[in-house]
Amino acid sequence: MLKIKLCRMGAPKKPSYRMVVADSRNSRGGAFLEIIGLYDPMTEPETVKIEVEKARNWISKGAQPTDTVNRLLRKAGVL
Repeated sequence: MLKIKLCRMGAPKKPSYRMVVADSRNSRGGAFLEIIGLYDPMTEPETVKIEVEKARNWISKGAQPTDTVNRLLRKAGVL
């Protein structure tokens, strides 16, 4: 099953995340198919950049977002 999940990037104690489409069996930082967005919780307000067409395309193909990604997609107006 495909999942849309966050992949942690950045320095220690300064996280930033890539929003990626990956197989659900892969680890958080493991192999992924495509990057569809960025999320930076350290800025005020938090920065969310999502490629809407890619996200909708993967969701239509059956990719399931995790709880956090689901919240970010709703906030961005994708869902």
